[in-house]
Amino acid sequence: MAVITPYLSQPGTQAYVEGFEAAAAQKGWDVNVIDTAGDVAAVISRLEDSVTQNVDAIVINVDPAQVNVGLLAARDAGIPVVGMDAGSDPLIAANVTSNGYAMAAETSVYVANRIGGEGNVVMFVFEAFPPVQIRGVIADAVFDNFPDIDVLDRITPDVSDGGIADSRAKMEAILAANPETGSIAAVWAAWDQPALGALQAIEDAGRADEGIVITGIDANPQARDAIAAGGNFEASIAQDFAGIGSTAADVVARLLAGEELRGSVIYVPTKLVTSANAAE
Repeated sequence: MAVITPYLSQPGTQAYVEGFEAAAAQKGWDVNVIDTAGDVAAVISRLEDSVTQNVDAIVINVDPAQVNVGLLAARDAGIPVVGMDAGSDPLIAANVTSNGYAMAAETSVYVANRIGGEGNVVMFVFEAFPPVQIRGVIADAVFDNFPDIDVLDRITPDVSDGGIADSRAKMEAILAANPETGSIAAVWAAWDQPALGALQAIEDAGRADEGIVITGIDANPQARDAIAAGGNFEASIAQDFAGIGSTAADVVARLLAGEELRGSVIYVPTKLVTSANAAE
């Protein structure tokens, strides 16, 4: 098996891969994890390499639309491709993921309710990756439904180092441009790293006591610790990363057994994490 991703620096991706590897080991599979270190274009050549090596199946964690040529090579070779928190595409047999629409709705409504339906919100988004892109779309729709909520800025951070450092720098600039107390009501982040970067910027600027509400998605360990501390970072969504990985392995096994899948998207359940349950 080949598992290919440009996002192995992300904690969530690491957990997907570990979940897949654990399930694969139980099935007696050999797994080659290929990290292109943020280089999406390089995934195409790694897909082509995997086809040349005649692997039994390929798992990707990247936007399928951006690696179409590599997926065509796999299709022509008769090698099934499964998405692991990727996007849907006719060239992949199924995408195993969390319900990004539901996660974004839950966190953006949380923000809207916490700020009483009014105030300026900073959004951190990432449209180059479909599972994250759809979260921003839903959050936009929720905030648009509150006439007294204004999106102050919509930021796409540099994720080459994971996303925390650049998000922090960009949040520092926003805080400097909006120095008045109450000028920023909340930060909605499409995943945890920008939320953590924003938290660092807010705390370092001495503005933690303003009540700026921060939410993320993923509930990685660092985010859970921040939420449990009871500060500005108030909520995230726990994805079952290991479950996504193990379910992807089960889907691969079904395909190799000749089963025809009914659905092209398989959702794994999620849970809202707040200070009430962050330590669980």
